Amino acid sequence: MSIPKPTDGLAWVTGASSGIGREIAIQLAKSGWRVAISARRADELAALVALYPDKMIAVPLDITDHDAVLAAVGRIEAEGPIARVILNAGTYVRDTGDAFDAARFRAQVEVNLIGTANCLEAVLPPLRTRRRGQIGIVSSLAGLAGLPGAVTYATTKAGLIAMAQSLKPDLDRYDIAISAICPGFVKTPLTAKNKFPMPFLMEVEAAAATMISGLDADRFLIAFPAGLAWPLRIIRFLPAPLFFAITKRMSNQ
Repeated sequence: MSIPKPTDGLAWVTGASSGIGREIAIQLAKSGWRVAISARRADELAALVALYPDKMIAVPLDITDHDAVLAAVGRIEAEGPIARVILNAGTYVRDTGDAFDAARFRAQVEVNLIGTANCLEAVLPPLRTRRRGQIGIVSSLAGLAGLPGAVTYATTKAGLIAMAQSLKPDLDRYDIAISAICPGFVKTPLTAKNKFPMPFLMEVEAAAATMISGLDADRFLIAFPAGLAWPLRIIRFLPAPLFFAITKRMSNQ
């Protein structure tokens, strides 16, 4: 499978107004890509385009708006074929069983799962027609195991991993690469709200570089940092009593 290069078309990054998405867009632009950047905050996108006017195109977008996503992809395709897609837009609200709220659950599902599905529905037809391209779906290490304090977040991120796994055999037939990207704790505005210890906390520049290198290598599961990823990959296979003995200790943090 041929991994897209900057000469093949545009990269499209969602959730690009801040944090990981913003840094991914910057690193792609510096490596030669023209990058379409999307997020709800048009002012932040415009400020980023002003730094890279020849390399970035601002396409403001709420990914939960199905019709707006279709229109946005049409606008990007008019600028050039989309070759690489990084679906990074998402949200996180810490929640526990002590105050479980279905409305709050639904709001995160709308962004993290339905919003990603809207983007996939819009971008897959042109990629299938051209029989080439690459999609990176940004999940989280929280998607590898259900952890305390992340009831909804872990649910949606596990769903994104399963989505990528389910899509891969079909997309392989069209030579479209797909990856599930699972970062750990990264210094962003979202994690700045956390009041609990965040082991192996990464700088956003290092996280974005790891994600891009994983895409360049056509790795399906891009899970990092290793010091946190491997324990989480292992504990999900432990017997239930041992698994919950470990996660109960986390819930006290």
